[in-house]
Amino acid sequence: MSKQIIAFISQLALTEQESWIRQLSEVLPDENIVLADVLTQAQKQQCEIAIVANPDPNVVKQFTHLKWCQSLWAGVDSLLAAFKHSQQVLDDNINFKLSRLIDPQLAQTMSEAVLTWVLYFHRDMHLYQQQQSNAVWHQIDYKLASERTVGILGLGELGQSSALRLIDNGFNVIGWSRNEKHIKGVHCISGEQGLTELAVKSDIVVCLLPLTPGTRSLINENFLQQLAKDTCLINFARGGIINTPDLLNALNNKMLAHAVLDVFDQEPLSSNSPLWQHNNITILPHISAPTHIKSASRIVAGSIKKYRKTGQLPTCVNLNQGY
Repeated sequence: MSKQIIAFISQLALTEQESWIRQLSEVLPDENIVLADVLTQAQKQQCEIAIVANPDPNVVKQFTHLKWCQSLWAGVDSLLAAFKHSQQVLDDNINFKLSRLIDPQLAQTMSEAVLTWVLYFHRDMHLYQQQQSNAVWHQIDYKLASERTVGILGLGELGQSSALRLIDNGFNVIGWSRNEKHIKGVHCISGEQGLTELAVKSDIVVCLLPLTPGTRSLINENFLQQLAKDTCLINFARGGIINTPDLLNALNNKMLAHAVLDVFDQEPLSSNSPLWQHNNITILPHISAPTHIKSASRIVAGSIKKYRKTGQLPTCVNLNQGY
């Protein structure tokens, strides 16, 4: 029996694409995983599964018989935006299902990054860095972790894992989500009133929300005005969730202390961006939770094997919600 073709559709560097195909082929020996560019039109019509990573939507649309697209990333907002930009209708007329990567290793990696930067702020490293720049020798009074409240925006897999890791390290945790959640040890809130409560009570705010029409510019002037002036902000979600001019204004007017930004509307961040030079901003190059190729490949392989055996797809994206 000949192997069925699975298209690998991506705009990653060729060396990265080849690395993914090698790893995926190792864990899916019964499948024929092929770069989309080398497939004939007839072969494209035969594909019912595609594995995608930053794909060109115009290439995806060449595969008219697709039943399922499996993304290699946890976030699919940029992919959905690309389809919208290319005028593809994202509704019930779309002819395939889209699933994002749900990898426990990704949640573990993200929780590690969240803990790292929460501890950075908790131990006042941002203030000691400023003191060093000014040759100031001053010991800041130490607070217990139990005296710090961390507010997490977004209680999906990444948010829940991060919240529990912070609790294990002694922090108080407030979690806000679009819909009501219940997590042991976490004060879970939702809605507009809950968002205000999180802003008012948090010493450190961590954003782990998906980017949707409802979360775009959620962190804006109104939200930032409710923070205490020594509050610190961490964005490991998507750049569009923060209104950048409002953030700069808040920092310049000492409405919050410091922001760690790992994600941006356009990446790489332009060298002309004012964010680079701001004394109270730390820039990271989207490294808070990188996809681990071996772990991700095993997850994808498991989903494809299950589909071949039972016809059952993994949890798919709600195109209206964007996640």
